[in-house]
Amino acid sequence: MIQVYCYSKCTTCKKALKWLDDHGVKYKLLDIKEQHPDEETLRKYHKNSGLPLKRFFNTSGMLYRELELSKKLPDMSEDEQFKLLASDGMLVKRPLLVNGKTVLTGFKEAEWEGLL
Repeated sequence: MIQVYCYSKCTTCKKALKWLDDHGVKYKLLDIKEQHPDEETLRKYHKNSGLPLKRFFNTSGMLYRELELSKKLPDMSEDEQFKLLASDGMLVKRPLLVNGKTVLTGFKEAEWEGLL
């Protein structure tokens, strides 16, 4: 079953969910603020995605900017970055789509079409 972590006020998440609905794709919706992935789960998603860890950060989010993470991340270890990501779902790039071993961050229609 496809899992999609979203934030209800995020317009990109709304577009992604509409796209899934329009294409008849069944999914389990998870609120990234309330049900965000823990550190172990994020490590698994990162490994399966093949993406750089920075792609898991919501770089346009208020919390990311408030914490000045664009300056701090380059000096943080991978372990520190995973702990930080797991501490607050609002730091995680959304929507986060998980389909078995495939993981996508953000909504790019062409990527999602290729997967689904």
